[in-house]
Amino acid sequence: MKHIVKIMLGAAMIMCVGLGSAKAQKFAYIDFQELMQLMPEYKKANTDMEAFGKTLQDQLRLMNEELEKKYAAYQKDEPKMADAIKDLKQKELRDMQTRMQEFQETAQENVRKKESELLKPIIEKAKATIATVAKEGGYAYVFDSSPGSPLLYKPEGDNILGAVKKKLGIL
Repeated sequence: MKHIVKIMLGAAMIMCVGLGSAKAQKFAYIDFQELMQLMPEYKKANTDMEAFGKTLQDQLRLMNEELEKKYAAYQKDEPKMADAIKDLKQKELRDMQTRMQEFQETAQENVRKKESELLKPIIEKAKATIATVAKEGGYAYVFDSSPGSPLLYKPEGDNILGAVKKKLGIL
């Protein structure tokens, strides 16, 4: 029994010495969304995304105008059309509507892909710079303080946004 007590006391002393000599870890936070919005590359990517989206919207608008014209012509001429022609025109209108829906779905997918393509290098650059600043500042962990993040407490003195902006050359 005495032997077990000695072993336990020895283990406890080793743990205390180990904990006492362990270096305190530093924690920091940064609002990643705010950083992204400050980066010139992000602003350019947003401009490019708006232009890309407008191109797709314009195409969809043109398709819609064409459908409306054909539908108006169909309604005007329908009373004097033969049943076979009516069926053919109705099928044509349904096909156009289906193509528009397919175009809209494809356009949405293309917008998501384009956004990912444009933002990926910007996000990687921001994360790499945060990692560099964290290493230089001796931070063990950096938390994202963007709205909706699970961070519960953040002391004002450890916000590294300023250092990251400086490293990126953002004034």
